[in-house]
Amino acid sequence: MKAEVQVKNPKTMALILMLGAFIGLFGETALNMGLTNVMQDYDISAPTAQWLTTGYLLVLAILVPISAYLTRWFTTRQLVLGGFIISFIGTLFAALSPVFAVLMIGRIIQAVGTGIILPVMMTVMLNIFPINKRGVVMGVMGLVITLAPAVGPTLSGIIITTLSWHFIFWFSSIFYVVLAIIAFVKINNVSEITKPKIDFISICLSTIGFAGLIYALSTMAEISISSPIVWLPLLIGIIALVLFCSRQTKMKEPMLNLTVFKHLMFTLGVIMIFLLMLVILSTAILLPIYLKGSLLLTAALAGLVLLPGNATNFILSPVIGTLFDKYGAKYFGIAGFLFILIAAIGFSISISATTPVWMIICLFIVLFLGVTMVMMPAQTNGLNQLPPHLYADGSAAMNTLMQVAGSAGTALAITLYTVGQQQVTGGSSDLGEREIIAHGIQFVFYFISVVAALGLITSLFVKKPKLTSK
Repeated sequence: MKAEVQVKNPKTMALILMLGAFIGLFGETALNMGLTNVMQDYDISAPTAQWLTTGYLLVLAILVPISAYLTRWFTTRQLVLGGFIISFIGTLFAALSPVFAVLMIGRIIQAVGTGIILPVMMTVMLNIFPINKRGVVMGVMGLVITLAPAVGPTLSGIIITTLSWHFIFWFSSIFYVVLAIIAFVKINNVSEITKPKIDFISICLSTIGFAGLIYALSTMAEISISSPIVWLPLLIGIIALVLFCSRQTKMKEPMLNLTVFKHLMFTLGVIMIFLLMLVILSTAILLPIYLKGSLLLTAALAGLVLLPGNATNFILSPVIGTLFDKYGAKYFGIAGFLFILIAAIGFSISISATTPVWMIICLFIVLFLGVTMVMMPAQTNGLNQLPPHLYADGSAAMNTLMQVAGSAGTALAITLYTVGQQQVTGGSSDLGEREIIAHGIQFVFYFISVVAALGLITSLFVKKPKLTSK
């Protein structure tokens, strides 16, 4: 199989897929800034509202592994159009939702559409562009993956303040319609349709495994891990994932080809991306809570505080993509996680109810400078080691663990945030709500500092693999 598939409009195809992925990933965190509004509208608690984000990520984590089947059963055009149409239906449900249950259903439907688009995007990029141009292309794609969930609170803050949170979904639905029309004309098929036998046992094990794991992590925000409601789903999830992995290694046509993890640089890249997504999604849900609840900023102003960090990501992603083609991934990984570690330690030391806004802006810029330096090099360096016939499996594996990390990051952030608040309220009853919120956020940044340190250690072992074209 050739490493590059000839299509008429590779740049147009890339743009359509990136915009579709951007809208879908924007949906991951867009409601974070409006969770307090949703809680008031539907009279629900914070842990319940959190499921709007965690549930979205959970569906992605469940669906993305199945994408390895989808790309072999359906053409690229069918998958892209299907993804856009399903996402449109989901946003329509959410925009019109009269009760929380309908909003949740809309979020789940939209996540199904995004779960189809994401792995298709990565597989298409690897197939339609030559290896020596992947740095720039993956740099732009890395920008989409990191910018969309990061910029979600900024854009949604402005939308919520000027209109209402419903318009987040109205705007998204319009984009999906436009993209579906363009995709119908411009998308060409780049996948090989082999129609392998579908193993429903693998699908069930994968679904049960990821669902149990993320449900347990999310429930820990309200209930102790000693409760059967927490540890039982966690145990079932772990057992199911172990059985899933064992089954894949014994199948002639596995649902997810785990031989991709025999390639060391790919495995290291996945670990780095996993740790990075923990950081991104944790901060994406925490900082809006802190800025609005502790510093008492409006949704729009809180969004603008995060804008410079997002702008750093936007400006530097293509630049780092170009430099990656020349210098490789190792030094970017080391420098990137070092910046993240510095920012996380800075947050954990400085966060309080009276922290100057300029300090939060500066630390967030440093954080996303690090994120930008890690994301694309880690992805591209890992995927470049795989032979072309494993691109779809490598893409599915990486995307799956990215979504699991996002779900786990969101769930752990809320859980640790709650623990941090309980810790401070147990020691003193004189603190106000602003101080309690700040302490909860500060407690989570200790965890983020540890994650950054692990990423830094991992990056020391990265090497530039021999590029595979056959």
